[in-house]
Amino acid sequence: MGLLDFLGPVYRILPEVRKPAKDPGIKTKILWSALALLIFFLLGRIELIGLSSAAQEQLAGLQVILASQIGTLITAGISPIVLSSIILQLLVGGGLLGIDLTNPADRIKFQGMQKFFAIILSIFEGFVYPLSGLVTPAPGMLLIVAAQIALGSIILIYLDEIVSKYGIGSGIGLFIAGGVSAGFLWQALMPPAITLAQPQGGLIPQFIASFTTGINFFPLFTIIMAIIIFLIVAYANAIHVNIPITMGHRGSGGRYSVKFLYVSVMPVILAVALFANIRIWALVVGNLPILGDILNALTWATTTPFNLIPSFILQASSSGFLETLTFMGPQLLQGFVYLILLTALCVVFGKFWVMLGAQGPEDIAKQLQSSGMYIPGFRRDERIIVKVLNRYIPPVVIMGSIFVGMLAGLGNMVLGGLTSGTGILLTIDIVYRLYEELARQQLSEMHPMLGRIFK
Repeated sequence: MGLLDFLGPVYRILPEVRKPAKDPGIKTKILWSALALLIFFLLGRIELIGLSSAAQEQLAGLQVILASQIGTLITAGISPIVLSSIILQLLVGGGLLGIDLTNPADRIKFQGMQKFFAIILSIFEGFVYPLSGLVTPAPGMLLIVAAQIALGSIILIYLDEIVSKYGIGSGIGLFIAGGVSAGFLWQALMPPAITLAQPQGGLIPQFIASFTTGINFFPLFTIIMAIIIFLIVAYANAIHVNIPITMGHRGSGGRYSVKFLYVSVMPVILAVALFANIRIWALVVGNLPILGDILNALTWATTTPFNLIPSFILQASSSGFLETLTFMGPQLLQGFVYLILLTALCVVFGKFWVMLGAQGPEDIAKQLQSSGMYIPGFRRDERIIVKVLNRYIPPVVIMGSIFVGMLAGLGNMVLGGLTSGTGILLTIDIVYRLYEELARQQLSEMHPMLGRIFK
């Protein structure tokens, strides 16, 4: 008996959001998604009871990626959801669970186990945040603070399930895009003297104010780089390979598109969430002799040197290239190690995500075959379709994962005062995917026969 079968009676009794009996329709899905996003924003405004202080700056660059707001009900954000997925994917990859993610029955078991682990991790991280010093409970309030943090993440687990079954896209992507968009607009347009930490306001007010004291092009440079990243991601989403397909006895032509960003940005979400958990654990056990040293070293390797490239350019323009290279050598090395590690993990998680999401060649071949489609010039055999798809999907998954990893890492080193490159990358891709999902839903409602292909 495997682990999934052994724990089956446990995760089967967990509350579950039932699938709708029929497709809710576009308007209903938009309403459910909007409601879930509204609840997410409200949770981020409810402060924890019994809290003395919150050290937000220690995870400032990762809060938007984790859809968290330290000191509120969503202090842990989606971290338990993502971490449970990472742990189970590693167990599957190591053959310790003994399941086949291409098998629909095994995928259902995997998803049930993932929810069970996410709830356990929510409770666990409810204690980790106070113990790590990221939040400081008042005397005697540890249990109350931990329970609130756990409750917030559990609510997000079920909000994600509601969006996945009744809304558009996934709750994880929706929460990340909402948080990043709100932060982006605030950092760009914040009026002056709103906060003591940033009395000059957002980047645009800073640039306008610099006309009276000497023009400062740095805020404008940050905004321009954000626009460039936006255009790069939009262009990359349009790159695809078309595989000709034929449907029906008469052989009406069509095509199956394999996008360059086939796995979307999920590898980056998983990798960055893993980095965040490493940093949290380093705060908890950083003083231990061996484990602490390992986690501290990993923390250094998984920490983005924000604004590295602009800082290097400004420093080199005043002090010279060689002097700046010597002075900023440690930061440059850290940036290089971070970029390599992030990219490598994106490739690993990209391959796992294809298996988990039933997007591999075998799964796509089954979908095409069941819809009466085949590749012209070949026999109507599922194995032939798999063989053809294997020429495209695995290489595209690797190249796309490398691309999003490199772009996210370099974006973090370019952008600082506005948002993270990872946040912009994720938001643009998530919004683009939501647009595609809406277009597919509309097409399916207009032409029901095509709905079978998109499921």
